[in-house]
Amino acid sequence: MRFVDSYFYNPSFAQKLLSFALLPISLIYAISATLRRKCARYHDFGLPIVSVGNLIVGGSGKTPFIIEVARAYPHSAIISRGYKRQSKGLVVVSHNGEILCTQPQAGDEAYLLAKSLPHSSVIVSKNRQEAIQKAKELGAKCVFLDDGFRFHFKKLNILLRPKLKPYFPFLLPSGMYREMPYLYKYADLLIDEGEDYTREVVVENPTPRMLLLTAIANPARLDEFLPSVVGKITLQDHSSFDEAKLRESMRQYDATSLLVTSKDEVKLEHMGFALSVLRLRLHIKPHILERIDSYITSHIPTANE
Repeated sequence: MRFVDSYFYNPSFAQKLLSFALLPISLIYAISATLRRKCARYHDFGLPIVSVGNLIVGGSGKTPFIIEVARAYPHSAIISRGYKRQSKGLVVVSHNGEILCTQPQAGDEAYLLAKSLPHSSVIVSKNRQEAIQKAKELGAKCVFLDDGFRFHFKKLNILLRPKLKPYFPFLLPSGMYREMPYLYKYADLLIDEGEDYTREVVVENPTPRMLLLTAIANPARLDEFLPSVVGKITLQDHSSFDEAKLRESMRQYDATSLLVTSKDEVKLEHMGFALSVLRLRLHIKPHILERIDSYITSHIPTANE
């Protein structure tokens, strides 16, 4: 297990001491996060916005959740920060399914969203207000906001609570919370993995000797879905891949393919590797989908507005 994963989920005695030693910094972080939330200005953009977020750092299933829900809404827009992308400012990744930039310019998650949602538009921008206005210009009927819980917009707030809970309920850097855990109670929809939705994973294009390659947060969450592999390469979330090193690893393990997630696949598809893909599909309880649809349909502006 990587140091960061054991520190947050299964800390050793030394890691627990480190966590407590960093609590003063966590207190400063908590004060800053609280002030940022309380001082945020309210905005009503005049179209339905569904925010899908979490309170912890790292993966909690936001991207596959958005894909599963947004596929039912043509002419929707998905807005993301585009973490670790090689571009700045606002970038329209796709418009109604037409991809308009490269994966490095979009970032791995935004590019995956664009490829997975052929009837939607995807926009990346650190300035979410600017991105929402751009979505309206592009004719979006509704917006799905990736990780927008902290913004004081008129929106439906969905918080995903992962099945694997952090060891300590502390904020960064003592724990992995970005905001106070009590804020879960302010979600319009609090969705628990394993209760409100489940994951189904199938291996596409399996081969006899697969080498797992992953650059996602908390790769241990893949373990329950893994077939037999000859080895594992786990990198930091959103890491880019070195083609020469990967080819050397393939030779070292005598691997017949790289086993990757869809998120990592988009960074490898032009390198010529044989890829086996862990295809993820979420099965969301009908009452959750009905609640989201009720919000969207009741907030779509009429022709007279």
